[in-house]
Amino acid sequence: MSAVSVSLGSTLLFFSVFVFVSADQMNITAESGQDVTLPCQITNKISAVVWSRAELEPKNVFLYQDGRFVPNNQHPSYKNRVDLRDRGMKGGDASLIVKKVTTADSGTYKCLFEIAETRSWKNITINLRIPPDGSGPGGTGSIGVIVGLIVAGVAVAAGLSFCRKQKPQSPNSFQPPDDQD
Repeated sequence: MSAVSVSLGSTLLFFSVFVFVSADQMNITAESGQDVTLPCQITNKISAVVWSRAELEPKNVFLYQDGRFVPNNQHPSYKNRVDLRDRGMKGGDASLIVKKVTTADSGTYKCLFEIAETRSWKNITINLRIPPDGSGPGGTGSIGVIVGLIVAGVAVAAGLSFCRKQKPQSPNSFQPPDDQD
């Protein structure tokens, strides 16, 4: 084995999450047992965030409003396993950390957030895949990990500028839109 392949192997073992980013959604693949961060970051200030999965009942994975976590209607499988990367959501960061993921955590997540300045709602969709056979990022074909992380960094750095083109809503009390699927 050459020094290059040993170095590349060590680098791939260091990275444990594969991220693919497109304009409409993000795809993340991780291994069972890992802590995974689902990115949701914009350049605007966020006043509330709802993380949900349409295929669950109840749908809520995490709800944060009025400066605090609200456990109402949280799906039981996420109790004590999820938190925001930054509870203050400074810099528009509403990224969700899911601890010790399992194959049951595979699915489509929606980060629905309220932009404070406009009181408008926007969402980001993330597909999380936890393969049952260990063929995740540490398995075969993991060269895409580095490329995926670079692409994800570029997308987050761009600030997801599409979030700025929202129509203002009336400044009523907290009411996330019904369409949370």
